[in-house]
Amino acid sequence: MTIIYCCQIELHDSVYFATREIGRLYETEPVIHNYALCYALGLVDSEIYATTVAEEHSYRYFCSEQIPKYQEHLIPLNQQGIYVTPAHSIHHTSVLNTWKYANNNYHVEMQKTQKNIPSFGRAKEIAPESQFEFFIISQKDIELKGKLPKWIRLGKWMSKAEVEIQAVAKFELKTGDFTFPHPLNPLDVMFTHQVVSYDVVNMPPVSLIQNVTITKGQFFQLENPFTSQMLKIPAKMEYRFQG
Repeated sequence: MTIIYCCQIELHDSVYFATREIGRLYETEPVIHNYALCYALGLVDSEIYATTVAEEHSYRYFCSEQIPKYQEHLIPLNQQGIYVTPAHSIHHTSVLNTWKYANNNYHVEMQKTQKNIPSFGRAKEIAPESQFEFFIISQKDIELKGKLPKWIRLGKWMSKAEVEIQAVAKFELKTGDFTFPHPLNPLDVMFTHQVVSYDVVNMPPVSLIQNVTITKGQFFQLENPFTSQMLKIPAKMEYRFQG
């Protein structure tokens, strides 16, 4: 049995992560990657959902090395039958913050004191009260509502955000041509679906695609419990990695 949840996020702090760097400008795209959501929701280290993840790979409180282990952390979610889509913006505003730093060469011993030349950069962040939406698909009848956190942390500054979850009351599994307007992870959808066209959202670690048109593919047709909008979400998505 499959359970689908529609989740909405409301930011209580400004969220920053460098989607792209344009000179001194570090810009945050109003999209939240599905990898980031899995970590933020606690699905990676949770004993309930990812029991096969080794304790030494836990990132909950301390990260001993700056080496991503997405494959090791997310493949166990496939075994649990849990998939999280990227989050798209319902509505958002941006704020531009300027930060400065100085050259600290005068701290080096046995060298002449050099001029303290200030430098600066700008960070384009997503403002508080912005809202995002994503979906969780549970393929093995695992009840997630009430177990997922109401408050999560996102971005470089670990900004606070509130999560509201509603189960989709009714949906149907169908096959045919359809378009999904919101972001998807191409590695997770292109293996099982024939994608005809899409727009690229450039962001690390894997660029996303949106406005995706799929032909002769399986999808869940559902009604968004928050907006009553009808959507067709690709079925059979799971975490896949190159190589």
